[in-house]
Parts: sequence; C-alpha cells; structure tokens
Amino acid sequence: MKSLIKLNSPVYFESSASVVGGKEHSGPLGDRFDFWDGDAAFGMKTWERAEAEMQRIAFNLALNKIYARDRDVGAVFAGDLLNQCTASAYGLLPYDVPYFGLYGACSTAVEALILASLLIEGDHFTRIAASASSHNCTAERQFRTPIEYGGQRPQSAQWTVTGAAAFILSGRQPHGSAAKITHLMPGRSLDLGISDTSDMGAAMAPAAADTLTRYFRESDTTPDDCAKIVTGDLGSRGYDIMVDLMEKSGYDVRKKYTDCGMMIYDLTTDDVHSGGSGCGCSAVVLASHFLREIERGALGSVLFLGTGAMMSPCSIQQGENIPAIAHLIRIGR
Repeated sequence: MKSLIKLNSPVYFESSASVVGGKEHSGPLGDRFDFWDGDAAFGMKTWERAEAEMQRIAFNLALNKIYARDRDVGAVFAGDLLNQCTASAYGLLPYDVPYFGLYGACSTAVEALILASLLIEGDHFTRIAASASSHNCTAERQFRTPIEYGGQRPQSAQWTVTGAAAFILSGRQPHGSAAKITHLMPGRSLDLGISDTSDMGAAMAPAAADTLTRYFRESDTTPDDCAKIVTGDLGSRGYDIMVDLMEKSGYDVRKKYTDCGMMIYDLTTDDVHSGGSGCGCSAVVLASHFLREIERGALGSVLFLGTGAMMSPCSIQQGENIPAIAHLIRIGR
C-alpha cells in the first residue's frame, strides 16, 4: 500500500521561531536563532521549567512575527522528550489554543507538521501551530545520568540540543516567497536490534533510509529531483550508515545529503562527539536555516526527514532494543 501523500493544496509556513541555549548559539548557525540564553536556564529554577519556558517563548515569537494572537490559531501540536510531554504541556499552558501533545522522539517536529498539514488541507482549520523542544540537562537526567554524575560518553554518542522551535502553518499563502509543504511521507517503526542508547544514529539511520527509499519509489523521483536531503539528527555516525544504506537501495545521496545534528555544532571544536540530537535539533535548524534559505530562493525543494529513536526510560531499564522512525515532508516555494 502506498503511503505517499501529495497535498491537493499546499500548506504554507506563515512564520517560525527558534530559541536555543548558549552552546547552540556559539555554533555555526548561532546568528540565525531568534532568541538565546547563555546559561540555558531561561530564568527558571529547574531545567524542566527552563524547557517549558523555551516552548512558551518560541510560540510567542512565532505569533508576534505575524501580529497574531493565540485565539487566531486553531490548534497546536507539540511535543518533547520528557515523560507525558511535560515541557509542551506546561510551556503552552498560558495560551488559549486547543492542544495536542505528541511523542515522536526526535521526529516530533516533522510529525507535528504532517498532522497539522493534513488538518489544514482538509479545511478543518485555517491556521495551526507546531512546536517541539529538547534540553540537554532534562534529557540527560531522564534517559541517562544527571550532568553532575560526570559519566563518560563514547564517540558514537550525541549531544542533546537545548532548543525549541514553533511553526505557524496556514492554508492561505501569506506572501510570495513563503515556504510550503507539498508532500508527506509518514514513517514506519523499525527495530534493527540496536540497544545501545549511546548509538542512536545507528538505530535511526535504517528508518531514515526506509522512508527516503519509499519516497523515491512512490514519487518516481531520484535525489537529482531535489535541492537538498536533510535528516533530523543522525549525527556523523548515522550519516555514514544512511549513505551506505541508500547506495544499497540504488540511490547516491552524498552530494545532496546533510544532517541537522552535524550542522548545529562544530564537530571539530565542540565536544559533542557524533553531533546533535533531540526534538529541538531538527526543529531549530529548520526554523532558523532551511526555511530562510528556501524563502530567499537559495534552495529549491528540500526533503526534510525527522528521525526519532523511540526509546523510553522504562524500555532502557528493561534492556529493550531501540525502535526508530523517520517522517518526511517536502518543502519548496
């Protein structure tokens, strides 16, 4: 059964906003983020409250960019890495908007954009927001060990990005250069036997290759038909695996392919090992970089894949493998 969805009417990015911590701001994309806090506390007493505050700030900035109020948004799809989407629920609590909490691990931002696009194209809502966040300290505390523990990280490990992004989507074209979503390809959960939580790139790469291969086959296209192929956060470890898997499927993606986890930090000077990860990784890179490049005409169509390692504290404690997923959207002008 085919799973490619071609929207009858495109869904437009009306606005977007990105919020990051100091480590992210000092990276290669630092001057493109809308808001940053050097100590990543955002004026809060706990890391969890800090992540919630990031979501609030990002959503507020996205609204302000188009002079909109919360009541002008029909619904918001949001998620994070914390149990029961804590950061999203608390961060968006002040807003008078119907709320849908999502958990797609690091694929959450693209999952939210897919669901929002379907409801807008179906004429159920005129405008929907999508939001996602992660915080290095909250993720380490929940999935591994608190930062204060000083645990050693292997070279395959990735650094959870402290960041949040919000997107406001609309079925109405806001301006001539607005980026738009035209194709959707939902991902399938895959388990290739990886159980090492410090090697998420290896767990997620097969899911990304599966979704991208299915997209090319169902759309009858090749890597030559797009300007860029972007994965959310496979890091350098997952990047190499992804390239190899795509070659085995008959597609050479090397010239078109990049990864948000490799872009957000300087892998030669920042101590992040394989690169960035977390819900906020792909979200802030999409909001701050790729949408801008598309809107100013520097990029044509982009295949953007949100990749996620669908583990939980419970599954880790019980020694389960790490299922992974990758959702795809095609973005252009």
